[in-house]
Amino acid sequence: MTSAANSHGPVAIVKHLKLESKIEIVNAYGKTRTPEFLAINPCHTAPTLEFGGDDGAIWESCAIMRYLCVNNEGGEDLYPTDPKLRGRIDMVMDWRQTSLYPCFPDIGYLIFGMECTDEGAKKSFAKLLDEHFPVLVDVFLKDTAFCFSDKPTIADLAIAPTLTFLKARKNFWEKVPEKVKDYYTRVLEAFPDTKENFDMLDGMCTGFDGEGADLSP
Repeated sequence: MTSAANSHGPVAIVKHLKLESKIEIVNAYGKTRTPEFLAINPCHTAPTLEFGGDDGAIWESCAIMRYLCVNNEGGEDLYPTDPKLRGRIDMVMDWRQTSLYPCFPDIGYLIFGMECTDEGAKKSFAKLLDEHFPVLVDVFLKDTAFCFSDKPTIADLAIAPTLTFLKARKNFWEKVPEKVKDYYTRVLEAFPDTKENFDMLDGMCTGFDGEGADLSP
């Protein structure tokens, strides 16, 4: 889904590296459970990068971002080849998958009509404030504008778009530390070609007025 936070990183790379002539971006919303889609990705997740022919596909956004950068000219700018820096980028991306992202479903998935509990949202947001945002700001961004780097990398593309989910609950977003908000803006502005996609999710979140939108943290 081109409006989905998990798709924003791969889409941003395709556009940043000018790969549109090689890679077609298709909106898979509502199609991930079809027999055709399940045949290439039995995990029915988006994004999915299909190779065509009999070469199958890969899924999971971080895997796709790494693949795109390693196999296309200019990709080293977003996924540097320096071993220590690349190791840190991989570390941040793993942290995003295992620690940061699990906090967002209860907070933001209500925009998709999924069941989200108030208790779960509050608990997840407290964990972001108490554990994860301090790691982001005081460790990953301690000396640099982006995660361990003066330039944006795929680690930042993994993190920043997901923060948009917090806007689905306006009182939560108001409590997000300014340093985190500044980082979020900095990353999204670094990829102007993807603004349309970023804005789609932003509009879904800021425009949500259903049950839970006014919940206080």
